[in-house]
Amino acid sequence: MKHLIDCAMGREKCDLVVENVKVFNVFTGETETGSVGVADGKIVGIGDYEGKETYDGGGRYLLPSFFEPHIHVESSMLSPEAFTALAVPHGTGTVVADPHEIVNVCGIGGAEYIKEALGRVTKDGAPVLDVLMQLPSCVPATPFETSGACIDGRETEEELGRELFSGLGEMMNFPGVLGCDDDVLRKLEAAEKQGKVVDGHAPALTGAALDAYLCAGIRTDHECLTAEEFREKAARGMAVMIRVGSSTESVTEGVEAVDGYNFRSFLLCSDDKHAGDLNRGHINGALARLVKAGLPARYAIPMATINPATCYHVRGLGAIAPGYFADMVLVDDFVDFSVHTVWKRGVKVAEGGKPLFESASRYLPEVVQNTVHVKDVRPSDFRIMTKGVVRAIGMTPHSLYTSEVLCDVPEGELCVKGSDLLKLAVVERHFATGRIGLGLVKGFGLKGGAIGITVAHDSHNLIVIGDDDGAMARVVSLLKEAGGGMALVSSAREEVFALDIAGLMSSAPAEEVVRRVGEMEGYAREMGAKEGFDPFMSLAFLALPVIPKLKLTDKGLYDCEKGRFVPLEETEND
Repeated sequence: MKHLIDCAMGREKCDLVVENVKVFNVFTGETETGSVGVADGKIVGIGDYEGKETYDGGGRYLLPSFFEPHIHVESSMLSPEAFTALAVPHGTGTVVADPHEIVNVCGIGGAEYIKEALGRVTKDGAPVLDVLMQLPSCVPATPFETSGACIDGRETEEELGRELFSGLGEMMNFPGVLGCDDDVLRKLEAAEKQGKVVDGHAPALTGAALDAYLCAGIRTDHECLTAEEFREKAARGMAVMIRVGSSTESVTEGVEAVDGYNFRSFLLCSDDKHAGDLNRGHINGALARLVKAGLPARYAIPMATINPATCYHVRGLGAIAPGYFADMVLVDDFVDFSVHTVWKRGVKVAEGGKPLFESASRYLPEVVQNTVHVKDVRPSDFRIMTKGVVRAIGMTPHSLYTSEVLCDVPEGELCVKGSDLLKLAVVERHFATGRIGLGLVKGFGLKGGAIGITVAHDSHNLIVIGDDDGAMARVVSLLKEAGGGMALVSSAREEVFALDIAGLMSSAPAEEVVRRVGEMEGYAREMGAKEGFDPFMSLAFLALPVIPKLKLTDKGLYDCEKGRFVPLEETEND
């Protein structure tokens, strides 16, 4: 402390002085030209300092490092180390990681792996990324699918007491909250007793139902659908997140809802960010989206810095101010937010878009290996017999939301070749039960084969789509042999990209993951997969029964709005 005070008073030289910069003040929304002094990893002030080391900022803008308040690292398909190598050069200094993808596959051991692997990426012996780990609240996400693990209220109480977890992850089971389910309440009460932040997931929840949800102690939401919903939730005291993810976003609705009074209630999150998108930008790219959509930078920047730090009760982050950690980002402008240099605790960790630290994936515990257990399948396993009108899942571009489409089909064995329908199958992959859920999809556009992936939110069974039963069976076999991944079968090629970490992520370097995932997407486009969504990732979300309307699990076709399974064929009772 004495060294900090002496440096601030000018009696001693600072460890680092970043000079010739325009410093953004998150408390006032103003900028101040000058130099920033750093000592012992903290900021001593803005003024005229001498330093043992100086860095000329070239007149650029200096911001606090960016704070990602809600992300599933696994959705990048990158190992935690490779994720860090892409995120940090874009200015990310802190993430709130919700590992419910890998925990649904591997249990608590999956969360331990994510935290340990992220912590192993260091520069000069110190981590380059701060990680707050949320304990997943919904494992399994619903009772309507088969997951690889189950965490009940009793285990939640025990695990929240560990240093590993900073809070409780998104409470997707809002019907369980509103219905006062005993096990759900036990989880929420455990978090409340321990003073830990509870994240929410409550699309379209308003009015009395929203009030009841908030009475359970839930703090945040990232699922707002309209500007009105953003405003209502902010007015009820929630920290509402504008999402800029790979599969879905809420920029237009969020920007419309923000004003000069309520902007402190808004955060900026990714939720799911795929490797190729992360390679192009992280929270800095999301900031650019907001500003280009018309939101003043003085409102947008706090959403990526001080607002999430305040929400998650993290002291010393989110501002360029005396006594705060020297987690800083130098950007060229407030339009594109292109990152020039990144410091963590006053140590330069990235420059010119490149990490200045080692990020090879060397940590791969047994718990995240060999997680794909599937019975052998045959083409006949994908046969569908019909008598007339069938339900199909209607795809919605740029959205995770689907519709119900009723289609007239000939009686007998259904052949989808030459039609605008595709077969969809979810194959249970945790216990080799042989259970397969069958459905139909309209609007995907694939022809002449099949594609599949062992990422299928949130229980992560194996999901495959196609117009050829033989190709679908072959995709399943390829994914079984690879131990998980992405696979594609057409008349022109067979391709597999292995995801050797829990069937969700690859241990390959970031650049290889970006390249191979891009190639697989390109092959799917060649097969006719439509624009407006990512072929493999949109496929992965067709198994998520907590987002309306129709979704498919290994147990069957589920209608989220009705809260029950529905038959593939329409009947008079439906």
